[in-house]
Amino acid sequence: QVQLVESGGGLVQAGASLRLSCVASDRSFSTYVMGWFRQAPGKEREFVAAISRDGGSTIYGDSVKGRATISRDNAKKTAYLQMNSLKPEDTAVYYCAARWGPLLKTESALYAYWGQGTQVTVSS
Repeated sequence: QVQLVESGGGLVQAGASLRLSCVASDRSFSTYVMGWFRQAPGKEREFVAAISRDGGSTIYGDSVKGRATISRDNAKKTAYLQMNSLKPEDTAVYYCAARWGPLLKTESALYAYWGQGTQVTVSS
């Protein structure tokens, strides 16, 4: 069982940047594809980004493309999400997730392990 703990959320003004972190408990962290999702009140969970096991491949959701960068440090068992030029519509709880296997996926149902989430609030 992989435990994931996110941090780095907070209240920021529009245009600001944030870096979210996700620390895993499992020594096999490097065998997981890592993803970030978000969920705003009253909305479905939305794919944000995913990164391959070695960090060499990434994919992004359309709403954050060009403003987000996902990365990972396997030695530290940590995944990151750098968000720039934040907008009020980026306000949501951000979750990191992990899945077995080599393929990057955008569907939340394909990720087996989830963190508790970290709140990001962007004021206008």
